[in-house]
Amino acid sequence: MNLGQNNYRKNFYISDRIRRCICVILSICTAAILTGVLVERRMEIVDAKMSETQETLAKEVFRFHVLANSDSEEDQAVKLKVRDAVIDYMRESMDSELQEEPDAVQTKAWAKRHLGELKQVADQVVRDEGYAYSSEAEVAVCYFPDKLYGDIFFPQGDYEALRIRLGAARGQNWWCVLYPNLCFTGSTCAVVTDEGKEDLKSALTAEEYEMVTAAADFKIKWFFFGDDED
Repeated sequence: MNLGQNNYRKNFYISDRIRRCICVILSICTAAILTGVLVERRMEIVDAKMSETQETLAKEVFRFHVLANSDSEEDQAVKLKVRDAVIDYMRESMDSELQEEPDAVQTKAWAKRHLGELKQVADQVVRDEGYAYSSEAEVAVCYFPDKLYGDIFFPQGDYEALRIRLGAARGQNWWCVLYPNLCFTGSTCAVVTDEGKEDLKSALTAEEYEMVTAAADFKIKWFFFGDDED
C-alpha cells in the first residue's frame, strides 16, 4: 500500500512538473508570438510613415542623376567632369535668368526648358576629353535607394530628377539634390552646408525635416509612440 501510494505520488509529481513546463513553454511561445505581431505592426506603421514622408519629400525636391558610359576609370572621370560642368552651368544661368531664389517647381521648369543646352554642356565635356559618344538629357521620375548626403538622409523611393545619360549609360551613376542645394563636388561631398540645410528646412515641415536629419531617432520615436506622442 505504501509502495503504491509512493509510486502514485511520484507519478503525480512528475506529471505535475510536466504540465507546469508545458504551461511555461506555451506562455513563452504565446508571448513571443504576440510580441512578434506587435513589432511587425509597429514596423508597418513606421514604414508607412516613412513612405508617406518620402512621397511628400519627393514633391519638394529635385534631384540630379548622371549615368556614366561604363565603369572604366576614364568614363567615371568623364562622368564627374560632366557633373561639375552641368551644375556650374545651371547655377550661373539660373542666377542670371531668375529674379528670385528658385524653388523645386521653378528649378524643374527651368531644367525642362533648357534640356538642349544641358545636353550641349555634357557633350562638350565628352568631346574635350577625347570621346565620341554623346549624351541625353531629360527630366524624369527615377527610383533612388536610401541615400545619405553628409548628415541628410533621403529615404528610398521615386523622385523627379534631371538625368544625364552618357554614351551607353552602363556605368556606375552619381546623384545629388539640385533643390534644395545639396550638390557637392570634390572632397566636400561629405558635408552639407548650412545654406543647404536652411533651404531644405524651409521646404519641409518640422516633422519631415526631423525625418531627413535624424532618421534613426525618427524611426525609434514612431516605433514606440506613433501618433500618440504630442
